[in-house]
Amino acid sequence: MSQFTQQFLNSVLSQSGSAAPPYAEGMKWHIRQHLMQLTEAFPSLQPKTATFTHNDGRSLNLLQADGTVPMSFQGVTYNIPVIIWLMESYPHHAPLVFVNPTSDMIIKRPHPFVSPNGVVSIPYIHSWVFPSSNLVELARNLSHFFARDPPLYSQRKPSEPNPNPNSSYASMNSSVGSTAARPAIPPRAYSSLPNPTPPPPYGGGGRVMEDPAEVFRKNATNTLVESFNGDIREMRKGREGEMEGLFGTQAVLRKRDEELRRGLKEMLDEKEALEQQLQMVLMNGDILEGWLRENEGKLGGNDVHSVDVDVDEAFEPCDALSKQMLDCTALDMAVEDAIYSLDKAVQEGAVPFDQYMRNVRLLSREQFFHRAIGSKVRAIQMQAQVAGMVSRAPPQYAFS
Repeated sequence: MSQFTQQFLNSVLSQSGSAAPPYAEGMKWHIRQHLMQLTEAFPSLQPKTATFTHNDGRSLNLLQADGTVPMSFQGVTYNIPVIIWLMESYPHHAPLVFVNPTSDMIIKRPHPFVSPNGVVSIPYIHSWVFPSSNLVELARNLSHFFARDPPLYSQRKPSEPNPNPNSSYASMNSSVGSTAARPAIPPRAYSSLPNPTPPPPYGGGGRVMEDPAEVFRKNATNTLVESFNGDIREMRKGREGEMEGLFGTQAVLRKRDEELRRGLKEMLDEKEALEQQLQMVLMNGDILEGWLRENEGKLGGNDVHSVDVDVDEAFEPCDALSKQMLDCTALDMAVEDAIYSLDKAVQEGAVPFDQYMRNVRLLSREQFFHRAIGSKVRAIQMQAQVAGMVSRAPPQYAFS
């Protein structure tokens, strides 16, 4: 029955709107756990919902644990019917516990822990402290204190010459006005025997027996319920195994989906990079074709080697800085070629070593100045390029 109890609690505590129970959202998980643990420890107490009316007239739909609490009295187990109300401030405050006598039971007066209207007041309720206090310990304390002093007694008529052995209770004899009191007989005793052993009566009389037909009905019902619960558990295990397999397949599919998405993104990025490179190649090709068209007239024929082309005139710098940069680069590379030629000459013995050192020192000094001038020119060009980019930038990107 724990599965049905869990489903019932999940349904009640997940409601929203006006039908939602008046418990704090942060406490609903604790309430569910307390009731589930109580049901497991005391199967005779089952969670329900009912309307509770306060003394000021407010009515609220609250959870309750309705059933019986077992108690042992003089070696016999009895069931005391109780109702445990979970108030709206639960679990920070203790629940409200009532003894719920049937029509053939009366509350013992006076009783140290139960008021005439059925309100239970035991030390565990008064010392309730969340989160250490819970419903399971409350039920155990109820069973302990009820066993010390049973709160309920059943009413029956005095014994007659031929009493009916199948009747467990009798109404009070109004003509005599006296009652023979004894602890309330439970719906069934906790026993491992096929037929529950009825408790002995108190106040005289014969042995109280249960109706055999009722006993058979109860045993048959219990057998059917246990068989049904076994089938439910087997079905649940099978479905849980199938769900685990489906969850595993779902995880694999999600992983593959992530891999495919990642691979697709990498291919799209690579495609975009290749398209950019293609655009750059096409642009450079257009520039080279334009340069060739401009310089075709200078060649003057199909034979390139037969035409004297001035290399210095083939390329024209666009400004003074570019011309100075071109001159510095040309001089630097000319000095580099001269030093390379001197290296070859000294290796072949065509130039004395001391003359080689003097010339290399002079050329290196000249090359250093050319490179220094080229670095300055490059820095000025970079500043000019940055300034041009800033001037062409949209207003929202302009520097203040």
